[in-house]
Amino acid sequence: MSPRSQPPSPSYVRARPGPDDLRRTFEAVPPRTSHGDGPFADTWWGRSWVAALESLSMDEGRLARGRTYADSGHVAAITVTPGRVVAYVQGSRARPYRAELRLRPLTDTGWDTFLDAVAARPDHLAALLAKEMPHTLVDTAAETGTGLLPAGNDLDPSCSCPDHGWPCKHVAALCYQMARLLDTDPFVLLLLRGRGERELVEELGRRSAAHGARERPTAPTTPSVPAREALADRFLPPLPAPLPVPSQPGQPPSYPPLPGARDPLSLDHLATDAAARAHALLTTGQDPLSGLTPWQDAVRLAAARPTAGLTATTRALYRELAFATGRTTTDLARAVAAWRQGGAEGLDVLETPWDPPAGPFDRARPALAAADFPRFQPWRNHLTHPGGTLQLRFGRDGRWYGYESDRGKDDWWPRAMPDVDPVGALTALLGR
Repeated sequence: MSPRSQPPSPSYVRARPGPDDLRRTFEAVPPRTSHGDGPFADTWWGRSWVAALESLSMDEGRLARGRTYADSGHVAAITVTPGRVVAYVQGSRARPYRAELRLRPLTDTGWDTFLDAVAARPDHLAALLAKEMPHTLVDTAAETGTGLLPAGNDLDPSCSCPDHGWPCKHVAALCYQMARLLDTDPFVLLLLRGRGERELVEELGRRSAAHGARERPTAPTTPSVPAREALADRFLPPLPAPLPVPSQPGQPPSYPPLPGARDPLSLDHLATDAAARAHALLTTGQDPLSGLTPWQDAVRLAAARPTAGLTATTRALYRELAFATGRTTTDLARAVAAWRQGGAEGLDVLETPWDPPAGPFDRARPALAAADFPRFQPWRNHLTHPGGTLQLRFGRDGRWYGYESDRGKDDWWPRAMPDVDPVGALTALLGR
């Protein structure tokens, strides 16, 4: 596949199935929309991979050019097999170069030690199945002499280009792109170390069951009660009166940024959202989120995060919500603007044109003309300024929503707050 094609989002690249579990080919990812001097990888293990690459090189210039190649989408499909990563990288010539990187697989003894360490810790197993690589798992493997993440001297690069750099910019680009694969799926690293995901999951399940059986007590640690006795009719004292409902939802606890733990800001966001939902249910008897579609709920969650100066955490949330709902991050950003403009009704105004009955919509154009505005062009529930840059949309709630687009483009974005008066809505749109 050409590196200029448009495969899935870089955070969620897909692997084409190979002949077995020991060969995975990942489609090329498009260029990154924003470059910068920040970390190339999002996860700590992806950044560790980048650190190994950068410690291997003595030439900052080649690394910088390799990073630019990776950023710009010059790396084609990547094939990973035990001990080897291969991809074609488009350089300055018409014919791409074949870049290769080797990493020594673990020995059978090393794998046995690693698998026993994972099976003995249910939290390690759960994290790995959730595509996470806890610090403690890597540390435990290292303590037993099984290194998973490479050091600089573990990587063996080669390339078909005439540059004899160690590594050249084409291999550096491949290494940087590999960090993005590892961000998405740490099983790619385990495949590079010699074992496929299906084999590992099956073996970990078997060892985990055997480990649990060894630790299961021979007798109950607490007295048991027969089910018939537990369910028999008997007098039950009345329940105590419920505690008074607080006036505001409670604040979640503070989640420290522990190594290998979930992002504390995301946990805080989810806990705060759950507390607000529970408080509304207790005070009103109604769930404020009932009836929302998955897309509406995703927009609601994204709208609750600040967008001025997007943080890495918020950008990651936008990518994950967009991927989970089959939309793009631009779709999500536009929908967030509509949600902040008018909630679920504002989102409906953005996405669903409709034919309003006679009444307020028909009176809008004379009202705008009486206020010395030019004649707006109607289409369904839309009124568009003849200049093509401003638009009013009539919502089912009887309010007018302001939209704006660049001249000559059909790219409308929600702007300003809605108003029951079209003149007021347009004035707010012009003065925002």
